[in-house]
Amino acid sequence: MSQPDPGYRPEQGPQPQWGAQPGGQPQWGPPQQGTQPQWGTQPQWGAPQYPGQSWGAPVDPRWPAGGPPPYGQQPRYVAPPKPGIVPLRPLFFGEIMDGAFQTIRRNAKTMFGSALIVQAIIGASSGVATLGMLGMGQPPVGGFTSQAQAMNYLGPVIGFAAGIMGISLLTMVLTSILQGVMAIPVARSALNRPTGFKQMWSLARSRIWPLVGLAFLLLAGSFLFVVAVSVLAVLILSATGPVGLLLVLPLGFGALAVFIWIYIKVLVAPAAVTVEELGVFAGLRRSWALTTSNWWRILGITLLVAFMVGIIGSVIQIPLSLASGGLTAVFSPHASAQQVTTTTVVLLVLSQVVGVLISAVGFAFQTSVAALIYMDLRMRRDGLDVELLRLLETGEEPDGVPGRRRARQAGAQSWPPMPGQGSPTG
Repeated sequence: MSQPDPGYRPEQGPQPQWGAQPGGQPQWGPPQQGTQPQWGTQPQWGAPQYPGQSWGAPVDPRWPAGGPPPYGQQPRYVAPPKPGIVPLRPLFFGEIMDGAFQTIRRNAKTMFGSALIVQAIIGASSGVATLGMLGMGQPPVGGFTSQAQAMNYLGPVIGFAAGIMGISLLTMVLTSILQGVMAIPVARSALNRPTGFKQMWSLARSRIWPLVGLAFLLLAGSFLFVVAVSVLAVLILSATGPVGLLLVLPLGFGALAVFIWIYIKVLVAPAAVTVEELGVFAGLRRSWALTTSNWWRILGITLLVAFMVGIIGSVIQIPLSLASGGLTAVFSPHASAQQVTTTTVVLLVLSQVVGVLISAVGFAFQTSVAALIYMDLRMRRDGLDVELLRLLETGEEPDGVPGRRRARQAGAQSWPPMPGQGSPTG
């Protein structure tokens, strides 16, 4: 009776190691890429393949060292790009302030030069009106003795009042136009594109007349609002007498609140007219829509910026006023009327020059803040940051205004056309 073959004979060589399979069968397990497993060896695994990676490629840098995070955890935060003055995402208050300073610093000649020209025109007009007021003298103590004497005195007073009103209107028109024009270097600075003085006005050339129309429309609206409130207050006082003050005072505060509300709602209209190439009424509607759900935030930023500019201007002007009074008392303690007039004129001119410089810096800063508020609202509502990222990656339109192309496409292709209606652009 034969015995079963044990399967091992010493003359056939050593016994195979544990885990190896005789008979030419491969070892169980996935092989490495590009290699075949060897008998008696443990196969080595390649690097895990994540989306967009190949075998053996380094791990995505967004994952922490050692591989992807455990299930349920998020990768590390990756900050958005900041090619220019602000990061390309919705902005915080501090980023708006820093972006306004950075815009003025990077485009000093453009921003400060334009604001200085406008403020110099306004300051010169105000100085001439003030000098005319100095030459009118004092009214007679005993009153006017004739109609001719009264007209000789009241004529310059009426002219001075008309001049002040005209200067105020000129100021509103010029500041509205310049606010729209100066939105161009702010938008370009978001992509670190400097803007020269000539280039800014060249890009804004086609938007000057819409800005003029917008300025006069806002001016007319403000004038009619003030006239309507004044007429209503006069009618109340005429009908009720002194008791009507109990109604007029709440009416005045309510009218002021309504005026501020409307002012905030149309704050970014000049920037919308310039950047998005909109008309006058379309720019107003655009500003009204963008400020929806953000009114209180915009009001807080605007008031804080106005307070900062006013405080800084006062801190610089107060020492100048005190010094002017001290210089007059020290160098001309017993000066004649002509010397006093000459000293007053010199100090007035010096004060106007310093005031123009301070006003130019403050206006450039406030305009930059308003333009950055406009960009922030478009990032939150329209996804402008995505468009800016695309322009940053492709480098398209290096001499244009960021945001114009997206506005035209959004208005022309808001919905796909229905069958048989043709293209949305007509």
